[in-house]
Amino acid sequence: MTLNLDGTAFRRGMAALAGAALLAATAGPVRASEPIRPIPREVAVPEAKAELGRKLFRDPRLSSDGTVSCATCHPLARGGADNRPVSRGVKGRKGPVNAPTVYNSRFNVAQFWNGRAATLAEQVDGPLHDRNEMNATWDEVLPRLRKDDAYREAFGEVFPERGITDETVAGAIAAFERTLITPDSPVDQYLRGDEDALTEKEKAGYRLFKDYGCASCHQGAAVGGNMFQTFGAMGDYFEARGGKVTAADLGRYTVTDDPADRHVFKVPSLRLAALTPPYFHDASAGTLAEAVRVMGRFQLGREIPPKDVKRIVAFLEALVGKHPLLNAAPGERESARK
Repeated sequence: MTLNLDGTAFRRGMAALAGAALLAATAGPVRASEPIRPIPREVAVPEAKAELGRKLFRDPRLSSDGTVSCATCHPLARGGADNRPVSRGVKGRKGPVNAPTVYNSRFNVAQFWNGRAATLAEQVDGPLHDRNEMNATWDEVLPRLRKDDAYREAFGEVFPERGITDETVAGAIAAFERTLITPDSPVDQYLRGDEDALTEKEKAGYRLFKDYGCASCHQGAAVGGNMFQTFGAMGDYFEARGGKVTAADLGRYTVTDDPADRHVFKVPSLRLAALTPPYFHDASAGTLAEAVRVMGRFQLGREIPPKDVKRIVAFLEALVGKHPLLNAAPGERESARK
């Protein structure tokens, strides 16, 4: 089932998520000792502000030539990432890194692979100004939006004292992005006490995920996103890749100029990893299985045997939760797991 990205579907979906919060009291207690936490069912974001941000997220007028929107690189129906090694912006220009999913980004310690934006609102400036993405300026974008009667009315309601400014545009988009959470995955249901929510293979994968040490970096509600880590902690990943190091490979170093931050990246969320190949900032892993093997070798210093890789992948696939703008219906995902 494909869910349309119109305002009615969005509002109904948000109402459904808010209603689901009422069911939390009847769910089993959260397993307090687990490194992974269930995604909260509540969405505490003003509806009018989020709806305005939803429209802006899809509006190509934020780009210099009117061809690229936030949704271009982060298509919400497909997991919030475009499945390209690198995204394409105005005039088909290619960016330097693989686009991460925008879902569950509210749980991130910072935004972008190198963490150069502290907040979701601050993140909006990055693609808007980047030559390879939207290649625009606020001086170009704001007059276009101010000519739109519907936008003037909506901004007047949501931001009555400020209207259409760079801060209010970014704030509305950030508000919408905060609604992009994917609760009630099979793993979440298991963590809330439903023993039957996971298959035996998925439970085995979760045990291995913890036993191998994956959960030392991939934990919390987003199963990642809440810390920075060196890529290649237990081996020289970049030498094994071929030796050539690009500016994008430098990670946090490009932000801090601290040599200790060379090759340090924000740990990605694994919540929708099953939907968003390829993997890593350089898109070097085309499948989840390959990504698990690489992580075992270069982050944990271990060779993970194929049988264990399959079980861990099964667990990762069970992390996919629900959102009204995700393309795959829960029933379809359930069928695929059996």
